[in-house]
Amino acid sequence: MNLIPRSSVFDIDSLFDNFWAPLSRSSASMNAEAFSPRVDITDKKDHYELTAELPGVDKKDIDVTLDNGMLTISAESRFENKEEKDGRVIRQERRYGKYTRSFNLGTDVKEKDIKAEFNNGVLKLNVPKVEQKTPVSHRIEIH
Repeated sequence: MNLIPRSSVFDIDSLFDNFWAPLSRSSASMNAEAFSPRVDITDKKDHYELTAELPGVDKKDIDVTLDNGMLTISAESRFENKEEKDGRVIRQERRYGKYTRSFNLGTDVKEKDIKAEFNNGVLKLNVPKVEQKTPVSHRIEIH
């Protein structure tokens, strides 16, 4: 089997992968690329459930913060530098670098009760909502 190196002119996959890149990124940011994890968000009755894919990331390299209703997930996967003595790398497609994603949850969440768990490259956050008080109405007597 003949494999075409990823940086080759004949690498059609790379052509399609990078076709829209000049429109989506400035040339200055192409070198230090941060990318966003894929996320599912579900609005349950009493909480939000957020699930993010963080492949190749260690638990210790994940940072989740909530600041004024803005939830931010940051993580970093590091490149494993394995020197090849008997060969050369033909294709390298796995992403390494910093993941960042932010969500505006507003002020209707209980910050102190947020629970997070990380298992098999998937971060799952359970963000409880503040209980909504029903407006109390009463009749005002006119004198």
